[in-house]
Amino acid sequence: MVLQQHDFFQFDQLDILARQVVEGFIIGLHKSPYHGFSVEFAEHRLHNIGDSIKDIDWKVFARTEKLYTKKFEEETNLRCQIVIDISSSMLFPQQREKGKLNKLEFSCVSAAALMHLLKKQRDAVGLTLFNQTIQVQTSAKTNALHHQLLMNELYRVLSKNQLEQTTSAAKCLHQIADTIHKRSLVIIFSDMLDSMDSNELFLALQHLKHSKHEMVLFHVHDKTKELDFNFENRPYKFVDMETGEELKLQPNQVKDIYVQKMKERTATIKLKCAQYKIDFVEANINDGFQAILMSYLVKRNKMI
Repeated sequence: MVLQQHDFFQFDQLDILARQVVEGFIIGLHKSPYHGFSVEFAEHRLHNIGDSIKDIDWKVFARTEKLYTKKFEEETNLRCQIVIDISSSMLFPQQREKGKLNKLEFSCVSAAALMHLLKKQRDAVGLTLFNQTIQVQTSAKTNALHHQLLMNELYRVLSKNQLEQTTSAAKCLHQIADTIHKRSLVIIFSDMLDSMDSNELFLALQHLKHSKHEMVLFHVHDKTKELDFNFENRPYKFVDMETGEELKLQPNQVKDIYVQKMKERTATIKLKCAQYKIDFVEANINDGFQAILMSYLVKRNKMI
């Protein structure tokens, strides 16, 4: 039986969906063998009879008179930071058919699948969530407790539907560039609607590249409504989900100029990404996250 999106519409089994997606088509995508070499302390566990004594934490034993073994992060070939825009514009569309995802749900489910892939291959992964400011930022680790923490953060985001949460993507991306581990793979999920003036955003992306990060930008959007502006020609009241500002009009009054401006903006983003050697992925939520992830990851696999 193949699991479908609507089976997980409430996302109460997000981790199961992530495993199903990964095991379906991307096992072995990134070659990251386990080296058996400890490089970073992760956590303690009780020492069991038969375990090697070389990793016993004698300082803890001196305080507690109990034997604990130190566990470490594995050496990995890859550190990945997954960055998700959680501003209110990512909640579009609010009203949709059962089983359809909005932009934020699309991003979180895709992120969960990528996290599961990285976990299987013992690569380190961290998570950043931002709107006007950075709301959550974790370091990149490999252990199971850390992975569950990241999944819990995704559950928490999906349980909220707060409107009028604005975006400051450029400022947040500058902060991310300054704080995450050098030479990471940075995967960004955003609708890129911070501002029609994209210069500040490009400077932030350039900052990330200057820090030697490999970057992937998933441009998450509803192509039918947000890019093609396909609405019936009747009066509508459009409401800005981030500011609450309202505008009453008939779509045909503005459609031509709107579509032209959006095409120009998208073309500029694509061009800048090509110049900065950033992978740009068109993520139309109407195509489904499985098809988009499969297409990108198969392409990436051929490049590795």
